[in-house]
Amino acid sequence: MRSGCQLCGTARVKVSIDRGTRRYLFGNIALAAFLLAQVLDGVLTYVGVNTYGPHIEGNPVIAWMMANLGDALGLAAAKVTAGGFGVVLHLSGVHMAVALLTAFYFAVAIVPWVAILFLF
Repeated sequence: MRSGCQLCGTARVKVSIDRGTRRYLFGNIALAAFLLAQVLDGVLTYVGVNTYGPHIEGNPVIAWMMANLGDALGLAAAKVTAGGFGVVLHLSGVHMAVALLTAFYFAVAIVPWVAILFLF
């Protein structure tokens, strides 16, 4: 659809983004943020455990994996697994779940680690 100024002859093109495109964009942003949250959580957890010891890890599954596989491998396995589940959710089209999980990770994992490592 074209419209414009009749006096000067310039034209404007109206571009509309359909609902599917917005949903696709939201899903991609949610997935990228989720994967970033996994990386940040993994790095901060690794630094925290190496700074304060393994007792600082509050997730018993992650603590068990780190105790049995080593800090780096245990964390990497957990974060790759979580990232994989996020990708599966994304491909299943449940982008809101990915976005909510991202917010959850930032609230209960990343913010506390930042507070422990950089504010105290």
